[in-house]
Amino acid sequence: MPDLHPIAKRIHNVQPRPVRLELDSGETGVYEFSSTEFFQREFRGEGTRTDADADAEFRLISSEDYERILLGQSGPDEEGWSMVGEVVEAEAAAAAEE
Repeated sequence: MPDLHPIAKRIHNVQPRPVRLELDSGETGVYEFSSTEFFQREFRGEGTRTDADADAEFRLISSEDYERILLGQSGPDEEGWSMVGEVVEAEAAAAAEE
């Protein structure tokens, strides 16, 4: 079986502690995921952003080819999910502040 995605593994190992994510757009944010799980190579997670968008829900999913970890958002006034971007870096939020 091929290796699990390294960013997904990092997020999974850090949660439920806050994790700082960097997106392909250059945007960074601190998130707390209430759950993350692997289904073979597929990765999923659900949580909130602690430094902005407090009313929105966020979801992590792996791309169809398992090469990218994608972040989606659903706000309180929105129906469904919108793509925020691809996660390119992940680290424990406390480590990022040191």
